[in-house]
Amino acid sequence: MAHLSEAELTNWTALYTATALCCAIAMSLAILVLACRLCREKVWTQLRGARQVALFLPRTWWRWQKLYLLSTPVTLAIVTSFGLTLSWG
Repeated sequence: MAHLSEAELTNWTALYTATALCCAIAMSLAILVLACRLCREKVWTQLRGARQVALFLPRTWWRWQKLYLLSTPVTLAIVTSFGLTLSWG
């Protein structure tokens, strides 16, 4: 890190922090939306066999992944616009 100035180091730290915050918000919202959808669909009433129970977790994980990945363009836009406001010189 000796090749980075104090301003650059501070800016990179701010960018990583902003990215982590945006990802945490996106993860929380994806979990909330998934929980609401699972409750609305009452999926526990559809779990009647061992196969359906065994496939419930992977299907739920896949649904959460799709919801979470939908936030990628927004996260990139927010972090990019934040990075453009920083003074790098």
